[in-house]
Amino acid sequence: MTTARDIMHSGAQCVGAEQSLADAARMMRDMNVGALPICGDDQKLKGIITDRDIIVRCIAEGMDPAATKAMELAGHLHCVRAEDGIDTVLGKMEQHQIRRIPVIDGDRLVGMISEADLAMGHREGQRLTDQQIVDFMDSVYMKR
Repeated sequence: MTTARDIMHSGAQCVGAEQSLADAARMMRDMNVGALPICGDDQKLKGIITDRDIIVRCIAEGMDPAATKAMELAGHLHCVRAEDGIDTVLGKMEQHQIRRIPVIDGDRLVGMISEADLAMGHREGQRLTDQQIVDFMDSVYMKR
């Protein structure tokens, strides 16, 4: 069975809950990613912030990204366990119409799964079927 651990990008970096959105934006730029998990001082996953959150919920609302903490805009957290099967991963991403999902082992962040990870697979033989990809894309992009 293909698990979340099989297809995730390991070593995901967190933005600190008390770091600014400007810090988060720079981290996203430097890592070429569109979302960052938010971790507290205890290194436990607290939330997730996307580049869209920063633009739409901060800048467009006239807030200062240098003065706004990442945790202030943390979206509702959906995550999967490292041992969860691909059907569970797809189900959560489709149900909540999200394109990226953190992967936890116990209560620690161990990786992230993006839509590209789903399409490409991480290891040989871990790629989704064409039908699974079509179903995912229909669910996440067409239901908005």
